[in-house]
Amino acid sequence: MGKILGIKIQNYGSLKNIKMGQLFGDKGDEELGNMVVVIGPSGNGKSTLADAFGFISDCLSNDVETACDANNRGGYDQLCSQGSSGSIHFEIYYRETSNARPITYELTIGKDEAGRPYVKEERLRQRRLGQKSGRPLSFLYIKEGRGFAFEGEDGGMDEDTDEERGDDRVEKKEVRLSDLRKLGVVTLGAMKQYSRIEKFLNFLQSWYLCYFTPDAARQIQTVAPVPYLNKTGSNLNNVAQYMYRDNPRAFKKVLNEIKDKIPNIKEIKPLKLPNGQMVLEFYQEGFEAPFFSQRMSDGTLKLFAYYLLLNENNPRQLVFVEEPENGLYHKNLGKLAHEMRKSVGTGYSKQLFVTTHSPFFVNALAPQQVWVLEKGADSFSAVKRASSYAFVSDLAQEGAPLGDLWYSEYFG
Repeated sequence: MGKILGIKIQNYGSLKNIKMGQLFGDKGDEELGNMVVVIGPSGNGKSTLADAFGFISDCLSNDVETACDANNRGGYDQLCSQGSSGSIHFEIYYRETSNARPITYELTIGKDEAGRPYVKEERLRQRRLGQKSGRPLSFLYIKEGRGFAFEGEDGGMDEDTDEERGDDRVEKKEVRLSDLRKLGVVTLGAMKQYSRIEKFLNFLQSWYLCYFTPDAARQIQTVAPVPYLNKTGSNLNNVAQYMYRDNPRAFKKVLNEIKDKIPNIKEIKPLKLPNGQMVLEFYQEGFEAPFFSQRMSDGTLKLFAYYLLLNENNPRQLVFVEEPENGLYHKNLGKLAHEMRKSVGTGYSKQLFVTTHSPFFVNALAPQQVWVLEKGADSFSAVKRASSYAFVSDLAQEGAPLGDLWYSEYFG
């Protein structure tokens, strides 16, 4: 479990210096909620924000140099904010449960003497057990490939005094990485003795960045039930097969949601073909023979994928969806936003980030859940909560739909 309470991004494309939510060193804003929706005109940084999350995920699964080149990013020089002499920097303020001590993760990526991107600095900080105030201690700190890490659940280094704090069972280990392109949390998080690093790594690795495309979902897969959609949705049939077999109650719920939004759909069933491949059958009112997923509309497949995602039995902890409105009927967007809000709940089991251009989607949200990205006077992105605009929260409390306020230019 876990969620991001706040995030800071510096020198990443148009995101030269933005902060969303609460950080340890800057608690002037309230924490990010379980539903975080980002709006704003095209070209103001929404896709860059989504890509920043994707970049961190790519750094985990590969290395920072590969991540800089992946997904048409164009390398470090294209990623770094134009005109900036600083390094790319991320700061994530995270809490595992409501009772857990927050953790701050800082990652700085620069260029070495040969012009190659590498991990310049990496740090994890947390207060000691039982402390509710005071400066957190670093339990992982690596700079230029060298540093230290603390084993166990407590203890760390006070970097102001170079003093180690913890009981006799806490061990500090010197760290020297052989490959400066790989994250220290990946290397050390694979070792059980670094339990705090392991838990944080598990959180990062649970992120799901949705790049769903209907054409990918139309691919016929071999029979292999899996619990989670992949990034493009090309295993949609296999996920439906898994839920149909292992969690029929959730699958029935998904079917009821689809029937409510797509006329004439009465049943969806996974079908194993004689050659061992898997397809989906869509049964429609008025037709005896089913239609296969390859013949269904983009919107039908997309809605089906979203509702499978929202009803995962053991959900990914952070999900990022870009522009869910594409290809969907506008009257379904408010219902989808409502279902997304309901699926994340109020605990620490799931956090959902969404970018959107749709006021119909935003109508189902509260001002505290919506963030506006705009270009500042320096042409870089600036971000603020919808609730911070004059009169917006008051009008929303009086019943004015937030999306209508946005469309009418009360904010954003």
